[in-house]
Amino acid sequence: MIQLQYCLLLAAALFCIGIYGLITSRNAVRVLMSIEILLNAVNLNLMAFSNFTDPAEIKGQIFTVFVITVAAAEAAVGLAIILAIYRNRNTIDMEQFNLLKW
Repeated sequence: MIQLQYCLLLAAALFCIGIYGLITSRNAVRVLMSIEILLNAVNLNLMAFSNFTDPAEIKGQIFTVFVITVAAAEAAVGLAIILAIYRNRNTIDMEQFNLLKW
């Protein structure tokens, strides 16, 4: 059985990669992918703590399914918004998203 520390270190590494991609990326698709990496790190933590505290119950797995569902909806809505902005601006550069400015 894999120890809890290894799962937490992997989840922390994924979370740091996601935060780095979220902060430094100028491309909107990369930002969405970074958010997905963040959510996957959270899923890994949920699964690790669920298996560590009580392997017989599946509470962490149920929460993980809900997070995956929310992530899929977020990706669909995010890609729809990015496509709408690309049709108007012909770019997906985050620096040029000033549609909501007065």
